[in-house]
Amino acid sequence: EPVSALDVSIQAQTLNLLQDLQEEFGLTYLFVAHQLNVVEHICDRVAVMYVGKLVEMAETETLFHSPLHPYTEALMGSVPRPHPRLRGERTVLEGEIANPANPPSGCYFHPRCPYAIDRCKQEEPALREIHPNHYVKCHRAEELTLRGVEAY
Repeated sequence: EPVSALDVSIQAQTLNLLQDLQEEFGLTYLFVAHQLNVVEHICDRVAVMYVGKLVEMAETETLFHSPLHPYTEALMGSVPRPHPRLRGERTVLEGEIANPANPPSGCYFHPRCPYAIDRCKQEEPALREIHPNHYVKCHRAEELTLRGVEAY
């Protein structure tokens, strides 16, 4: 979380400096962050993890606007949008977060997933490339139509 403890103006200055250094020296950064507005602003690619497992990875714009994993959809619904017309229903996740020391069978996310089917409870999904450079671990990725940030 490179800027989480900073006020907004210092955050912006720090992020701009990081971007300037990246352009000048050809740097690559790896950020671990919860501030999705910062992620959206500074990252080219995003990997989403749930309980320590990669569930989706794509270019930032694709991931934010066309998620393929239900957990990513829930995350996108948590991005604050100040304009009332840009706010919509949020996906509220029910149930307990999986315990990595004693994970559930199948997909780690199935106890909280509103789209889970029996296969999700029994078989851990493989990480698959559904679209070019868009990877997801979800048995139902091709059949679900999930909401990105603009839908909220």
